Amino acid sequence: MTEDLSPAERYAAARVRTREEATALAPFRALYDFDLDPFQIEACQALESGKGVLVAAPTGSGKTIVGEFAVHLALAQGRKCFYTTPIKALSNQKYTDLVKRYGAEKVGLLTGDNSVNSEAPVVVMTTEVLRNMLYAGSQSLRGLGYVVMDEVHYLSDRFRGAVWEEVIIHLPDSVTLVSLSATVSNAEEFGDWLDTVRGDTQVIVSEERPVPLWQHVMAGRRMYDLFEESTDHGGRGRGRREVNPDLVRLARMENSRSYNPRDRRRGRAVREADRERERRARSRIWTPGRAEVIDRLDAEGLLPAITFIFSRAGCESAVQQCLHSGLRLNDEAARAEVRRIVEERTAAIPGEDLHVLGYYEWLEGLERGIAAHHAGMLPTFKEVVEELFVRGLVKAVFATETLALGINMPARSVVLEKLVKWNGEQHADITPGEYTQLTGRAGRRGIDVEGHAVVLWQRAMDPAALAGLAGTRTYPLRSSFRPSYNMAVNLVHQFGRHRSRELLETSFAQFQADRSVVGISRQVQRNEEGLSGYREGMTCHLGDFEEYARLRRELKDRENELARQGAAQRRAAAAASLEKLRPGDVIHVPTGKFAGLALVLDPGLPAGRTGGHRGFEYHDGPRPLVLTAERQVKRLASMDFPVPVEALERMRIPRSFNARSPQSRRDLASALRTKAGHIVPDRHRRGRAAAADDREIARLRSELRAHPCHGCDEREDHARWAERYHRLHRDTRQLERRIEGRTNTIARTFDRIVALLTELDYLRGDEVTEHGRRLARLYGELDLLASECLRDGIWEGLGPAELAACVSALVYESRQADDAVAPKVPGGEAKAALGEMVRIWGRLDALEEEFRINQAEGVGQREPDLGFAWAAHQWASGRGLDEVLREAEMPAGDFVRWCKQVIDVLGQIAAAAPADGGTVAKNARKAVDGMLRGVVAYSSVG
Repeated sequence: MTEDLSPAERYAAARVRTREEATALAPFRALYDFDLDPFQIEACQALESGKGVLVAAPTGSGKTIVGEFAVHLALAQGRKCFYTTPIKALSNQKYTDLVKRYGAEKVGLLTGDNSVNSEAPVVVMTTEVLRNMLYAGSQSLRGLGYVVMDEVHYLSDRFRGAVWEEVIIHLPDSVTLVSLSATVSNAEEFGDWLDTVRGDTQVIVSEERPVPLWQHVMAGRRMYDLFEESTDHGGRGRGRREVNPDLVRLARMENSRSYNPRDRRRGRAVREADRERERRARSRIWTPGRAEVIDRLDAEGLLPAITFIFSRAGCESAVQQCLHSGLRLNDEAARAEVRRIVEERTAAIPGEDLHVLGYYEWLEGLERGIAAHHAGMLPTFKEVVEELFVRGLVKAVFATETLALGINMPARSVVLEKLVKWNGEQHADITPGEYTQLTGRAGRRGIDVEGHAVVLWQRAMDPAALAGLAGTRTYPLRSSFRPSYNMAVNLVHQFGRHRSRELLETSFAQFQADRSVVGISRQVQRNEEGLSGYREGMTCHLGDFEEYARLRRELKDRENELARQGAAQRRAAAAASLEKLRPGDVIHVPTGKFAGLALVLDPGLPAGRTGGHRGFEYHDGPRPLVLTAERQVKRLASMDFPVPVEALERMRIPRSFNARSPQSRRDLASALRTKAGHIVPDRHRRGRAAAADDREIARLRSELRAHPCHGCDEREDHARWAERYHRLHRDTRQLERRIEGRTNTIARTFDRIVALLTELDYLRGDEVTEHGRRLARLYGELDLLASECLRDGIWEGLGPAELAACVSALVYESRQADDAVAPKVPGGEAKAALGEMVRIWGRLDALEEEFRINQAEGVGQREPDLGFAWAAHQWASGRGLDEVLREAEMPAGDFVRWCKQVIDVLGQIAAAAPADGGTVAKNARKAVDGMLRGVVAYSSVG
């Protein structure tokens, strides 16, 4: 290749190589046995030049290499690097990776559960840990040069996303920020904000998947390509991709009705033949079973696969279905290796707990190469599944969507059972962003030539909608940032109220709100220019035409109001007259399609009234069922009676009358015409219009006639300009109100929080009181409630187990509906303290309403949940795992996770509670010791 270059070109290339070899990137690239992609090189070069970077790239593309380069730079420069992740499992995984490369002495871990070598030059931590360090002014921040924020798109999370923005805003200016994100459609907007708050930040976006992705739909015995092969290009095509016509035909056939009314006019033999043909066609379409899907993928060489099922119970059930079907994906050698690894990883778990945890059923699945993965599993079990999957010893994993977040578990194929999931409030379609995140697991870099995303056929599936889901790359990053009580006292303590307010105005949430205002502001400016022109057009030399136009509008509005009142009165009178009708009344329908003579068969009153019709819902007044003189039976509406109606005559309706019988209708209609056909109904005369006697209208008309502009020859021309001016002015005011609603929203929320904290004596101007300093050490959703409980001393005198029960109410959130049965709680002093906590929450809730702090906006204190109090009390009292789990009716993984969260808050309370004289701090530490045992104490760091 170099022989084709000229001497000058060879010299230039040598100069470039020399320059590259002199950089920190060159030795870093040598650590990998593959060459870096262009986007990785670009990001690393930007980092080495001193810039911050935002890297947005698909899942599995290797963007974490940029984060690892930041670690490399920090160590080379003798500085520190913090590597933050959104979840503990991801922190543990990254810690293990970095220890393998740099050694345990240079790498630490801080997750709230674990603290390993926390003063090391490289520390992996969850984002909340770094936020807490920043507010506490931790000494560990000294010498910090780089912070890597992995999965930074997590700042969209409505519950935890604010933490990412707090960190980004409060990091010292000397720290270089490395932000790693999934592919988002507004990366440039996010980069602009980072540039504003962090200084020079380079945005690197890569939309190229490292392994091409093929999309499929599995229906019956066949697996169809979602897109026509000639247009898909393995997910890399930039042209228009057409949906596979075979799938479209399948959907049309599946969704077609099996019965057509026109069939009645065809021969019976033809109809039977059609139905038989349809039955045969439909017999080829069904949703394959879970074991059948895995078996098919295995036969086609598409394992290992992750099947996403949006239900924990569904994941466990899927494993059982595969076991019962006799499915085996491992040979004897692989089974032996699985058993060896599992026994090694679970050696620390006592034998009596293994049975409780479902160990033997879990092991049987693993030996066959099948496993579940969800948040309800014991963390140790989940980590074993991840390790075995990466090693190729587990080939089929049934997982909830939490697996899609960052954990390094790529597969050859990803299967989606359904495109609908429960979002906590309702069953909703998954978004294009969620689809991209889930299917992004398909295709292992350096192993697979291509990845495969398989969606299982479901009844009423629309292939075009699925293609839109698969082909859309819109996944906008939306800030979920909201101030909290803890944030407010920490900010005021560090910066004072005024500076804190300015800092919050720099949040991404406010940046996005301000940007959305830009377009509205431009429209307001254009409207103002239009208003100026309209004002000129309506100028009258005789006087103030704007005032004259206002009088005309007031007159028109008053006339319209009186007309509405009159119409409402007439409707009420008509409805009242309809309520007096009885079966057998002969009436004259005044207007509508069925105007004319009619016989009332049913007055259409609500059930319970005289002659009421129980099958009819009474919403808009009576709806009488009548027989017209033209033999039609119809139910009329109130709009058919703009004026009151009276019975003209009475007729007996024969008991044998059947409204569905044409003969019955004909006979009764004939009798109706004979009985009342000669009667001429009275013509309804309207009374005198209300406007004729209205004093306000008389006054306005008098002022109009007396106004100088009333005599202008061009009055109507001026009036047209004035009407346009009025409409545009009204629209402009609405736009201005929208701007006011979006401008300074974060700061206004902060002001309301500060006002409430001032009311409760947590703040006095820029001073943080003793109560405020205690609140500053309490992090969590119910920070203010915890602080008020400490302040009121309701936890004083409680034993360690009782305190654990009370603290559980601050962290636990039930997965069940609000109307679930009342939870079991411990008795005695713990029960009284829990009741007092709910009472304090009620007081805070009323105070928040007074200060317009809205929980729906993500600010404020939710009601404490007592659903974990009994389990926390029993576990802290030393009860066995079997007994506690049986009574709590809770998966082991959930139990461990809630216990660790209780332990975390107990640690905060131990630090925040008064050390002298009280029992809370001492018993909180005892409660931590009581809960940190057995399955809860197993270290998740290998």
